[in-house]
Amino acid sequence: MNYLAHAYLSFNVPGVLVGNLISDFVKGKKQFEYPVPVHKGIVLHRAIDTFTDEHAVTAAAKSIFRPHYRLYSGAFVDVVYDHFLANDEQSFPGNGLFAFSQEVYGRLDQYQSLFPAPFREMYPYMKEYNWLYGYRERLGIERSFQGVVRRSVYLTESRVAFKLFEDNYEVLQQYYADFFPALKAFAFATLEELDSKK
Repeated sequence: MNYLAHAYLSFNVPGVLVGNLISDFVKGKKQFEYPVPVHKGIVLHRAIDTFTDEHAVTAAAKSIFRPHYRLYSGAFVDVVYDHFLANDEQSFPGNGLFAFSQEVYGRLDQYQSLFPAPFREMYPYMKEYNWLYGYRERLGIERSFQGVVRRSVYLTESRVAFKLFEDNYEVLQQYYADFFPALKAFAFATLEELDSKK
């Protein structure tokens, strides 16, 4: 999953939110250097990613992108899932996504001293351009796809990915609908289990 889903699946717990969003930038045993709630978020993030990657619905969604993007197909699917979450009226009714995005930035602002350097450098752009809200628009997805290419080693373009996204929009939307409730239930149960180990 991408940033919006990880933020949403932190269930309004500030420390967990921080860990969930910085996890990709925390390597090895460094995770144990963070406060307990942040460490829980790091562990939760990794559990969410594993559940997502191993799910049959995600495998089907990846198959749309895999012929062109191989191992990076999952990165494009993560962005796609965030798009449909951003437009999910059950998760963000009305203008709820904008309010949610501002709450997330407000909470993250209080933890900037804990950010790993790469996230600290990226965060001002995330906040200024409101990446979390940007997933709602197709232009935001196009830009996110371009970001996947920039961060990759082998990719040189994202035009085909965006065309595949548009050509398979309804199919991908159904994959999201089939998958996300199971992910949400899994993430909530995982966080409860982590809390029980206090």
